[in-house]
Amino acid sequence: MHRTIQVSRTAHLHQLGELTPHTQHVWLVLHGYGQLAKYFVRHFEVLADETTAVLAPEALSRFYLQGFNGRVGATWMTKEERLHEIHDYIGYLNAVYEQVRSEAPHAQLHVLGFSQGAATACRWLAQAHWPVTEFVLWAGVFPEDMEMTAAQQNLANTRLTYVYGLQDEFVADDRVQEQLNRVRQVGLQPKIITFEGKHELNAEVLLHLKKFS
Repeated sequence: MHRTIQVSRTAHLHQLGELTPHTQHVWLVLHGYGQLAKYFVRHFEVLADETTAVLAPEALSRFYLQGFNGRVGATWMTKEERLHEIHDYIGYLNAVYEQVRSEAPHAQLHVLGFSQGAATACRWLAQAHWPVTEFVLWAGVFPEDMEMTAAQQNLANTRLTYVYGLQDEFVADDRVQEQLNRVRQVGLQPKIITFEGKHELNAEVLLHLKKFS
């Protein structure tokens, strides 16, 4: 017999800048598989200033990257009980959003998902009922199980950008084109930004995104 029970968890967020009624922009950034938010958020120091804050939630499941000790990483989900894990992280991110809105009620929301965090952000935003100024998929894709009609409805007024490194071993060009065709079929028109690099973030591209935010 398989049973489930709802439990409380302590989630960890790492933040750059202040969340106040005067904050104009909030970037909610979701890390990739095996990363930790306290290190991931450092890449976004170029975004934070007196009117812009960056918030990096950390996925709820942690594990040792190699063996039984040493470096630790986090993951948003695995294939095991995946629907429950998706339900849990959507509830978690909804709570993060509510916290942001309570502390910075006038800020525009920018969401960036990197790698596994991109699929996580997609599933989260597919159920969102609030305005999202900008959504950046970085080295990630819309998940195959995502309802694109819902995505179109929720992201119709969102600036959508797809970013990847030209030497990214995890992002094949044919997969990129397949993704673009899929989102364009429902009327979404993402801007494409590439850079010379692998499966990684890029400070120059982040500054470019900040300039046009």
